[in-house]
Amino acid sequence: MTEQRRILVTGATGFVGRAIIARLQLEEGYLPVAASRSPLSPWGVVEQRLHDLEDPLALPILDDIQAIVHTAARVHVMHDSATDSLAAFRHVNVEGTVNLAKAAARAGVKRFVFISSIKVHGEQTSDGCPFRADDVPAPQDPYGISKHEAEGRLRDIEAQTGMSVVIIRPPLVYGPGVGANFRSMMRVLAKGLPLPLGAINNRRSLVGIDNLVDLIVASLDHPAAGGRTFLVSDGVDLSTTQLLRNLAAALGRPARLLPVPRPVIEAVARLLGRGAVAQRLCSSLTVDVSQTCTLLNWTPPVSQKSGLKATADYFLAHDHT
Repeated sequence: MTEQRRILVTGATGFVGRAIIARLQLEEGYLPVAASRSPLSPWGVVEQRLHDLEDPLALPILDDIQAIVHTAARVHVMHDSATDSLAAFRHVNVEGTVNLAKAAARAGVKRFVFISSIKVHGEQTSDGCPFRADDVPAPQDPYGISKHEAEGRLRDIEAQTGMSVVIIRPPLVYGPGVGANFRSMMRVLAKGLPLPLGAINNRRSLVGIDNLVDLIVASLDHPAAGGRTFLVSDGVDLSTTQLLRNLAAALGRPARLLPVPRPVIEAVARLLGRGAVAQRLCSSLTVDVSQTCTLLNWTPPVSQKSGLKATADYFLAHDHT
């Protein structure tokens, strides 16, 4: 019988955390341990441990943990109410991560997988120039800055303690149960409402939750993963217009997309105080995952078409708002 390795997953109530735990439950040799700020609702036989990144004294017990997947974070929000946004992000995403990593190293944890963000690289790419893992970071918002700083501190801890650190920087993540802007987009499409996004010729990388989780699981043991930083995507880049068309098809709805010129969209959005939203919808952000695929002998196991269909099916079955 294969010896089971205990894998602590922080942020266990989150979209990514839940998916990781569900996958680890199916993998032979792994025993997931869910870590969260508050007790979870009944969740099968998964062990639960409380933790709070904002309280260095409220760390989970780690003595029997072999690896950690750290997804918990203060996430990027559209309307941040914090007086000092960068300080708020640093408190959780940098100091909280450092506290956990130091405790993990002391407890003898062998590998620490940190889920960072493509925002470490910046907000957009030029045509034909995707982000690569070894590019010089250029974060532009407090969330991206905090993730970049956390990465640097983790590399310091790795050098000082020998604990293996793997960093993964995903772009937009979608999948069954996704929330935020992706869910809002599905709501609009499902209602058949028109959108002024029928002439956006950008390119965007995104990653299905199953593909992201597959890479995370691969990085837990792969000998080439330690000390590395990986980018991840579905391997297919789409324009915003094409994404909306594909998603509408998955929902079984017509895509009512008006061909409004990009400069008009951006000008109106700035007048309405929604310039950042227009920037994400209209600009390009692509990633090169060739290094990830080569070093880990990895390819995304789920096609983007299948991932979008699963996302749409879940939405249609569960979203009644």
